[in-house]
Amino acid sequence: MLPQIHYKSISDLNSSIIGNLHKFPHDVDLIVGIPRSGMLPANLLALYLNKPYTDIDSFLDGRIYGCGKRVITIETVSNKKILIVDDSICSGNAIATVKDRIANAKLDNKFNFIYSAIFATIESKDKIDIYCEIIETPRFFQWNLFNHPPFLSQSFCDIDGVLCPNPPIDDDGDQYIKYIKNAPKLYTPAVEIDTLISCRLEKYRSITEEWLNKNDIRYKHLILLNLPTKEARQKWRKHGEYKGQLYRDSNAILFIESSLWEAEKIQKISRKPVFCIETFDILNNSTARQKCNSIAETCKILLWKSLCKLHILKKK
Repeated sequence: MLPQIHYKSISDLNSSIIGNLHKFPHDVDLIVGIPRSGMLPANLLALYLNKPYTDIDSFLDGRIYGCGKRVITIETVSNKKILIVDDSICSGNAIATVKDRIANAKLDNKFNFIYSAIFATIESKDKIDIYCEIIETPRFFQWNLFNHPPFLSQSFCDIDGVLCPNPPIDDDGDQYIKYIKNAPKLYTPAVEIDTLISCRLEKYRSITEEWLNKNDIRYKHLILLNLPTKEARQKWRKHGEYKGQLYRDSNAILFIESSLWEAEKIQKISRKPVFCIETFDILNNSTARQKCNSIAETCKILLWKSLCKLHILKKK
């Protein structure tokens, strides 16, 4: 069984920052994010602390974003205390690179630098000054979903509803063909995906491949449904089971699915992590167990209420 993937959403990131805002010095003069994952928490911290912020490249070039101003130069403010922010730390390589760049620019003696990350591991937490939460690996974040090589390179990914919107019309004919030929993009993975899997019919393979190529979506394998018509697919009605079995029997470690209904089926069959675009949440074995426990607790409560009602009626 695969280890549980620890997942954090943008909402989780925001909550972690707010819940740990007291850990950050409120007298900092500037907040600097490490591109690109560190820019989101840097922006949030700048908003909550009402401080100017910038990215590390702009900082080294002397440009920052002031409160209520678009761009001001670094010389126009008294930058004594600088907060460096990244979303997470694991190996510590990103922070180490930033420290080297600051030292090479001869700025380490000019400013008081404070290094921080929102999420850290037990091993890495001592490499920075401030962290909010301990989260162990394997892990991935909503803001990095389509830029995460270790996961995407070993993933299954749905097409309709993930890479492009679900077709509004499926007449299994001219209108459907016109749409999938010219469908707009939704999410664009930055790295090669192991397997694209869809319940599009096999007869639309060449059109699908052309669209993927035109939109610079890289992949190793493309699995389509080997049924002759839309009617045959509707009669078959085993979309989630089909995807779940293929995922279960593969070496993939993550499935990215558009529909919550199908994501739950895929997870139940595969017993492996499934990320759902509809909810932007991940389904693990633990989440499935939590759901079952929740249903069981609800049933117990309903049963107890029913017994109480019967007892009251008997008294009457």
